[in-house]
Amino acid sequence: MSVIFILIGISLAVAGSFLAAFLWAVKSGQYEDDYTPSVRILFDDDAPSPETSDNKREDKPINEQKK
Repeated sequence: MSVIFILIGISLAVAGSFLAAFLWAVKSGQYEDDYTPSVRILFDDDAPSPETSDNKREDKPINEQKK
């Protein structure tokens, strides 16, 4: 029976720590920007770097790299 009281105490401590972490995140502004994630998918990615262009890929045969 005393194990139940220990487990309840531990669960309350864990719940309190999660509540404190959530309140800290709200106060520090983690949830302020709710617009950007919804439109981020509409923007293009950066241009690929020259190292990853098709003519420098090593997995292509040599005769296809020259095209």
